[in-house]
Amino acid sequence: MFITDQDYKVVIGDQALKVISQVSQQNRNNAETEAIEEISGYLRPKYDVEAIFSVGDGSAAAMEGRNRLIVMYTCDIALYHMAASLPQKMGIEIRRERYERAVKWLEGVQAGKIVPDLPLAIDEDGNPVGFPMVYGCQKKLRHNW
Repeated sequence: MFITDQDYKVVIGDQALKVISQVSQQNRNNAETEAIEEISGYLRPKYDVEAIFSVGDGSAAAMEGRNRLIVMYTCDIALYHMAASLPQKMGIEIRRERYERAVKWLEGVQAGKIVPDLPLAIDEDGNPVGFPMVYGCQKKLRHNW
């Protein structure tokens, strides 16, 4: 999986993670999958999400190659989804704040205001896709009277 127990320690303690995930690995896996898909929706038009969320063989070197900001925001979004299912929405305020910050960052990336160090999506010709630049010009105006 893309997220490990060590990754969660940056944003939440071990005991709080057990409470939020309701000690269910299935709940946690579902929330992580939903978080990855939500992030992919923002990044897919321009970036290669398969490469971003790929962990290769799961070795320590492959895990170190992940973008740390993407890992942190994936944890935040997954925790937000897990906290939404808790009774009386326990601890949802901090989760909502971190979720909104993650979404704001993703919207900045999508708008081109933030440029993360992520692999670009490439089309079959080897050209980057998703760039909003269009080249061309109008016909030249000739005012000869």
